Amino acid sequence: MTVRFRLALTVFLTGLATALAVIVTVALAFQRFEHESIWQRGDAFLARVTMLHDDLLDQHQRQPEAFASFLRNLLLYEPNSQLYLLAADGTVLASTGQAQLPPGFKVALPPVQKAARAAAAGDRKEAAYVMGDDPEHMNADAVVAARSLQRAVIRPSRGDDSAAGYLYLVCSKPGLPAGRLQLLGASLVSPALVPVVAVILLISLLAAWIIVTVTRPLRVLSDEVATAARAGFTTAATVPAPPVSAADDEFSRLRGGFHALLATLRMQWDELRRLDTFRRESVSNLSHDLRSPLTATVACLETLQTRWQTQRASGPTQGPGDGQGDPEADQRLLQVALRNTRNAAAMVRSLGDLALLDEPAFKLHLTRLDVGEVLDDITLRFAPRAAQQGVGLQFVQRGDGPPVAEVDIELFERAVANLLDNALKFTPAAKAIELSAERHEQGVRVAVADQGAGIPAADLPHLFDRLYQSRDSVAPATSEEGRGLGLAIVKRIAELHRGHVAVSSEPGVGTTVTLELPAV
Repeated sequence: MTVRFRLALTVFLTGLATALAVIVTVALAFQRFEHESIWQRGDAFLARVTMLHDDLLDQHQRQPEAFASFLRNLLLYEPNSQLYLLAADGTVLASTGQAQLPPGFKVALPPVQKAARAAAAGDRKEAAYVMGDDPEHMNADAVVAARSLQRAVIRPSRGDDSAAGYLYLVCSKPGLPAGRLQLLGASLVSPALVPVVAVILLISLLAAWIIVTVTRPLRVLSDEVATAARAGFTTAATVPAPPVSAADDEFSRLRGGFHALLATLRMQWDELRRLDTFRRESVSNLSHDLRSPLTATVACLETLQTRWQTQRASGPTQGPGDGQGDPEADQRLLQVALRNTRNAAAMVRSLGDLALLDEPAFKLHLTRLDVGEVLDDITLRFAPRAAQQGVGLQFVQRGDGPPVAEVDIELFERAVANLLDNALKFTPAAKAIELSAERHEQGVRVAVADQGAGIPAADLPHLFDRLYQSRDSVAPATSEEGRGLGLAIVKRIAELHRGHVAVSSEPGVGTTVTLELPAV
């Protein structure tokens, strides 16, 4: 069962219940109006009778047989009513009915007394109408009116106001006559009910409009959710974005939120796919880079092991010219093994450092300082290596004022050291490297410029990608010319400091790497 059908069924049942309630209310109101009208007419009739005949009890006592005819004469203008003379205890003394009541027949006295009190008070708040016994139909109530009667005495007892009897009028018999039923039917279809029916129809139309307004956006949203579920994130199919609308209701916000969530999920899925592709490529590159030095190291160590086993088996009788115990050859093999082992260890250490920097919980330990002093210390630390390679290295501070920034000293030194290390690797002898710092409005700019061979234009967009190397110039198995992680670490450190890193290069002229730090 759909939501629209349930809402429509609810509105239909509500309208039906409302119509029935209106009909029942009108019927009950009509019945009450009839009871009140009948009671008022009967009470007025008894008032006239008691005013003209204040000795009814005495008349009955003098002529009991003729008194019934007298009562019937009084009812000439009330043909649907019956008149009874009651004693003080409710015993029927005389009646106008056709039924023969047994001797000593009594009616319920409380309704009689209530009707008499209401008539004496003349207040509608006392009783709008009274329902009592109809002696001829004791199984049903009837609208009754009553007046208390007193006997004629010369000197009534002081304070004795108790009734000696009652004049009791059964105003209508149980059930409505055919004329009243026709009147009730006419009332139900009369123009008075037209506004009620119009209100019910208006409410039904408003409910139908609300149903359409509510269910249409839900149906559209459910269709879009189903489309997204079928399409998933691996296909090119996309859910159309909602049109720009001025409506700002809950459904519009829900639909907009769904599309925003879907866009976020697609973006995250694309990022996961990119990271998965990068992971597979990284594992492949890392496997290649580690396999070469480890293979070379194993070969060197196996060669040394074979030589030493052969030398130990042949004994000390063999001379130094046999080629089996050449210390210089052994030393060269050990140097190759150590160099490749250090390369592999440095790569593993760099991967660990990069993984640590990628941790969401990693926090910088910032210190406000003059980065020029730190750069000067780094220059002094790399000066012996530069001198050994025949490369000139100097630090230059540009601009007005000291280049002050908030940095994590350890990470900042690591980034600058990586840049200088790369510059020394690719700068030939008799060339120079310049390390500079400059203060400007946006922050501090740190640059490392070398006069090396430069970087091909095709490699520049991927220079800061992890484990990316230009295979034209790097041979990981036999050299220390980078492992594709140094610049990636520099980029991550710059991002942690809310800065960025850029590179510019011209083949045959040199390369400049710039590290931008935000202003304090």
